[in-house]
Formats: sequence, structure tokens, C-alpha cells
Amino acid sequence: MTAALPLPSPRPLLGVALIVTAVCCFASMDTLVRYIGQRVPLLAVLWVRYAMQALLSAAWIAGFRTGGLRTTQPRFQALRGVLLLVSSAFTFVGLQYLPVPELTSINMLGPVLVTALAGWLLHEPVSVPRRLLVAGGFVGALVVIRPGSGLFGWVALLPVGATLSIAAFQLLTSRMSVHDNAYTTNFYTGLVGLALTTPVALLAGPPLVPTLAALPAFDALLLVTLGTLGTIGHLLLIRALGMAPASTLMPFLYLQIGAATLIAWLVFGHLPDPWAWLGMAIIAVCGAASAWLNVRQAQRTHRIIPAAAADPALD
Repeated sequence: MTAALPLPSPRPLLGVALIVTAVCCFASMDTLVRYIGQRVPLLAVLWVRYAMQALLSAAWIAGFRTGGLRTTQPRFQALRGVLLLVSSAFTFVGLQYLPVPELTSINMLGPVLVTALAGWLLHEPVSVPRRLLVAGGFVGALVVIRPGSGLFGWVALLPVGATLSIAAFQLLTSRMSVHDNAYTTNFYTGLVGLALTTPVALLAGPPLVPTLAALPAFDALLLVTLGTLGTIGHLLLIRALGMAPASTLMPFLYLQIGAATLIAWLVFGHLPDPWAWLGMAIIAVCGAASAWLNVRQAQRTHRIIPAAAADPALD
């Protein structure tokens, strides 16, 4: 069994700074996915994203001696990696059709869905405030999507699918004892994604190796940057959760909606309309409150809060 890292001294301000930097990394990565996905096959983009995570996480472990490459829960790591890959695939495809801020806000419904699924599948009691937050989160999503308006159509189901996958991932992670080091888990997230995307990328669509080899230098740099941003974001998230209580950090994760909006405006000149702003605000408030309550309950029952379980928008 891999020994756990010694807990660092609490440094809440630094933890908040790291979590804010992490969400900026995730928002930047999503913007790059939308930008580069217009010119590069999405299978190649997805492959590079997970290849970079496996490579950089292994380098981090080797360089800083944090954790190891041995896992005590291979089936758990495999299932966890599959759920994250499914979420990434839905998100990457959805980003080609939906504006980044609107898709990000729908993806942030993870904690709300965790609450709903826990009551349904695990028969856990769900308080009235939690029920109201679940209802509020879904109302916010409906305001963003506006079914029947013709704004998004069937593509609105893509971030919903991604959110369902993330909710299942969070529920699985939070219900299992975590024996592996968080950095080890981060490595296996990348490795599982790489192992599953490689045969698909090689057999379906344009040939992977020639496609990557023929990329202009700027596009290749953007792909490497995309994978690096995703990996650094996850590593910063792990470090932040070691420096401050998860309940303190949860609300700051929802700054990803604001970061995505700002970056999308700078890159694409897109700003949400007033209805989308309203829906995004509802989702942010309900999601942040649900995440905070989930973590507080877990802390009261002395359950472990792994880094991955505290992230509502992993991709």
C-alpha cells in the first residue's frame, strides 16, 4: 500500500489561491478545446489531453517523490478513469456546438446531481434545503438551455451527459475508502484515458500519428498547452485541498463559470445573454451550496474527502 503524504500545515489563503488558479486552468483548457477542435479531430485532442496527464503526473511523482505508480485498487481506478473519460468526451464534443460559459455552468451541476443520486440510489436522507438546491440547480439549467427556444437543440444533452458521468464519478469516489495517494490516482486517471482513447484514435477517423505529425507548430503547441493546463489544474486542486478544508474551497470552484465567461469573451467575443446570465447565477449558487453541504456532511461523519470527489467539473 502506498503511504499517504504527510499533511502540510494549514495555509487557507494559499489553498484559495491555488484553487482559483486551478479553475482558471480548467476554463482555459475548455476554451482551447473549442478553439483547436475546429481544426484538429477531437479524438486526437482527447488523446493528447490524457497522454499529457499520464506523462506529466508520472514525471511529478518521479521528480517530487509524492506517491508512487503502484495502486491498491486497480478496478476502482479503472472505473473512475472511464467515468472521467466519458465526461471529457461529452464535454469536448459539446464545446464544438455550445458557448464555453453556458456549457461550463451546466457541467457545474455535479454536486447537485450527487445529492439527488445519493437520495435515490443510496437511500440517504435528503433535507428540505438540499431538495430546494437540487430543484434550483435544475431550474438554472433549464433557464440556460431554454428547451423549445431553438437556441441549442439536441446538443444541450451533451453537457447533461457529462454532468451525469461526473456525478456518478463523485458518488463512487466519495463512497469508497481511498488508499491510493492522490497523485497516484491522478496518474491513473490519465493512464486509463490514454489506454482507452489510443485504440479508438488509431482505428477510427484520421490516422492519429500522421495527423499529429502534420499539425502546424502553433496547433501542436496549443494541444500540448491544453493537456498541460488540465494536468496542472488537477495537481493544483490536490495541493489546495491539502492546505485548506474542502468546505472552505468549494465556493471558489464556481469561479470557473466566471473565468470561462471572461476567457470566452477575450477569445471569441462571446457574452451570454441576460437569460443565460440568470441561469448561470442560479446554478453557481445552488451548486456551490450543495457542494459545501456535501463536504460538511462528509466531514461530520469522518468520511475521507478525496481531491477528485471535491471537484465538480473535472474534464
